[in-house]
Amino acid sequence: MGDRDYRQIITSAIDSFTRDLRPKIDVKDNKTIHVFEIVRCLRRSYFDRTAPKEEEVVGFYGLIEGLLRKMSYGSAQGEFTVDDIKLKAQADMIVDNIVITLQVVTALPENPLPADALYLNACLWIFNKDEGVIVYITGDGKESSFYLSKDKKMFEEFIRRVRVLSSLLGEKKVPILEPSPECNTCQYYEECYIKKKRSSNISFDSLFGSRKEEK
Repeated sequence: MGDRDYRQIITSAIDSFTRDLRPKIDVKDNKTIHVFEIVRCLRRSYFDRTAPKEEEVVGFYGLIEGLLRKMSYGSAQGEFTVDDIKLKAQADMIVDNIVITLQVVTALPENPLPADALYLNACLWIFNKDEGVIVYITGDGKESSFYLSKDKKMFEEFIRRVRVLSSLLGEKKVPILEPSPECNTCQYYEECYIKKKRSSNISFDSLFGSRKEEK
C-alpha cells in the first residue's frame, strides 16, 4: 500500500465529518447561546468563541453521536428567552411528552453524568415537559437509561451560568477555572494550566535511591 498512512486518512475524514455534524455557533452573537455551551466548562465555551482551537480527534464515538443527533426520527429544536439572551436547545427525541437525550460513551455510568443531567433538565424547561430520559449507548450496543423529573433549582443554576457566560463574553473576561476530568483532553489545557511536557520514565529508585538490606 506504499508509504501512505491510510489509517490517518480515514481518521482525518471521520474527524472532519464529525465537526460538520456539530451545532454551528455564531461567535459574533453573544446573545444567542446553545445549551451545550452552558453545561460544560464555561472557559471552554468562552475560548471556543474568542480564540478557537481544533478539538482532538474524537473518532467513531463522536461520529455516532453526531449522526444520532441529525436523524429525523423525532429530534426537536427549542428556544427560550432569558433577559435579552436567546437560548437554543436540541432534544434528540420527544415521545409521549417525554424528552429523550442520547449519549454515546465508552463505558456505561452508574449514575447520570452531571452535565447530562443539567442538559436534560434545561430541555425539560425549554420544551415545557415534566419528565425526561438520558440514554447511554456504548459502541458495542450496551445501553442504560436514567429518568429525571423537572427540577427548578437545577434550572435556576443553569440560568445563572447563562448570564455569567453572556456577561463575560461581553466584557471579554475569561471565566474562572472549573477543574474536571475533561481538562486532560481539552484543547485549551495550556490556557488554564502549565504547558504539557513529556518526561522520561522516572523510577522510585532514581528519586529516592535504593536501600540494600544490611547484614
